[in-house]
Amino acid sequence: MCEINTLGGFVKQFHVVPYPDKMISFGLSSMDLVTALERNNLNVGAGYIEKSGEQYLVRIPGQIANLNEIGNIILGSRQGTPIRVKDVADILIGKELRTGAATQNGKEVVLGTVHMLIGENSRLVAQAAAKKLEEINRNLPEGIVTTPVYDRTTLVDKTIHTVAKNLLEGAALVIVVLLLFLGNMRAALIAAFVIPLSMLFTFTGMVTNHVSANLMSLGAIDFGIIVDGAIVIVENSIRRLAHEQMRLGAGIDAHRTSRIGI
Repeated sequence: MCEINTLGGFVKQFHVVPYPDKMISFGLSSMDLVTALERNNLNVGAGYIEKSGEQYLVRIPGQIANLNEIGNIILGSRQGTPIRVKDVADILIGKELRTGAATQNGKEVVLGTVHMLIGENSRLVAQAAAKKLEEINRNLPEGIVTTPVYDRTTLVDKTIHTVAKNLLEGAALVIVVLLLFLGNMRAALIAAFVIPLSMLFTFTGMVTNHVSANLMSLGAIDFGIIVDGAIVIVENSIRRLAHEQMRLGAGIDAHRTSRIGI
């Protein structure tokens, strides 16, 4: 359902600190040292062997595991005597140079981030991550606890609440504005009905295509885009209807005048 990355602490490294004077005396350069370390820290695949219908992969693991193995890497030879890394450098266990740190309330902490996989439900993933944190807390040593810093479920719930609130307030505002400017209650109600119907069709399409109701999808449903077209169409219909009523009224008055004259 998700992947977890952690930030904080130091990254372990093997440090090779050469002595320039010793390397010069042996006729070695820094590139000779780097090349030797890279050449002796590789995993090499050697193909496979077929036997009884099965394939056996052959590989040569050559990764360095400890300080002694680094020190025994041969850089070259001098008068038949091998020159090893430990002869020209110190080999130490150190840490990577840090470019940042995770802090909370002014104290350094270890920060874990849950990355949701594509196609997963954000609410379910957040709930599963919260349950997993509770399980982790029960198995941690005394004095160490895990606390959620940011829960996406809260954001989604508030977003849904905001969308619902905006829909209700927007429908009421549309009715009031149209009633004031058009003076027609039926036109105002027709335009207001467009809002829930548009949302219904939108959510139907989201459910059919398995689009989760997260912040991005809900934010894409802009209230103004939904209602603007309906207002323009209703207003134009009312205007044309009023013109037609005026034209028919003028025609009836003219007909009545003509009959009276006869």
